[in-house]
Amino acid sequence: MSEGSAVADTLGRPLRDVRISVTDRCNFRCPYCMPAEVYGERYRFLPKPEILRFEEITRLARLFVRLGAKKLRLTGGEPLLRVDLPALVAMLAEIPGVDDLALTTNGHLLARLAEPLARAGLSRVTVSIDSHDDEVFRRMSGGFSSPARVLEGIAAAERAGLTPIKLNCVVERGVNDHTVVELARRFQGTGHIVRFIEYMDVGTRNAWDLAKVVPAREIVARIDAELPLEPAEANYRGEVARRWRYRDGSGEIGVIASVSQPFCGDCTRARLTAEGAFVTCLFAAGGRDLKGPLRAGASDAELLELMAGTWRRRTDRYSEERANLPLRSPRRIEMYQVGG
Repeated sequence: MSEGSAVADTLGRPLRDVRISVTDRCNFRCPYCMPAEVYGERYRFLPKPEILRFEEITRLARLFVRLGAKKLRLTGGEPLLRVDLPALVAMLAEIPGVDDLALTTNGHLLARLAEPLARAGLSRVTVSIDSHDDEVFRRMSGGFSSPARVLEGIAAAERAGLTPIKLNCVVERGVNDHTVVELARRFQGTGHIVRFIEYMDVGTRNAWDLAKVVPAREIVARIDAELPLEPAEANYRGEVARRWRYRDGSGEIGVIASVSQPFCGDCTRARLTAEGAFVTCLFAAGGRDLKGPLRAGASDAELLELMAGTWRRRTDRYSEERANLPLRSPRRIEMYQVGG
């Protein structure tokens, strides 16, 4: 393929965003992602030799950019557990054509790493915080960390210039939905953007139940009743969150409605797992192995053809088809493997 060639899938969707998982390990045990009863002390994560090295990640990232990607996001597991992560950030920041280099984290280690990551070239961070209430937060993190610790990380990220900071909150009925308004209130006027996410059926081990989903319209209605909102235009095609701004001009929130209002038609996101699989949908059963050919000596041209062919054959639109599919697939890639 020629330099800078863009690819589109069977539905005409270009490849624009790549989420790169740098580890499958995490220091939290959030029930909706890595429930402790499944991922206990004896659970075997990937051994180090099976995880892509920084040089391999960077090489593949360069090829994704040649296929049209403009945005790179580092994920996990928990990406801040990867040793020397700022070194990888520095390598990725040097790739021509990358307009946005971001990272999603649970925030537990962010206070210490925000400044080194910013110096290395990271653009911004997204931090997960499912509740501002200490008891609810601990329940949703599996008993690890605290809102105070995450808030320290958010403050450090702000000081380091990793802005605008987005804050992700997975909303689960009967668990943390009663704290949604207070979380919005806590960050109103700070410049940070809280994004409320419908509880999704990612993977097969998080005990997903449609009855636990709080639809986007209900989330917006609850907040609007106390902190008046109005709809805002999307920043760009394929933006995941639907934007709502406060009527008094004090900021905005976002709502990610993958269950009640699917947005597959504009999905431009690809995922690279820690072990080198190219995944074309968050709800996929698996991905195309890139590590094998890469370590076997494949040329850039050969890898480009493999990657481009994988994207061109992409037909994924799971969220739009969910209602007509079996409730639980017998096999699906887990959230911690692709970082959401």
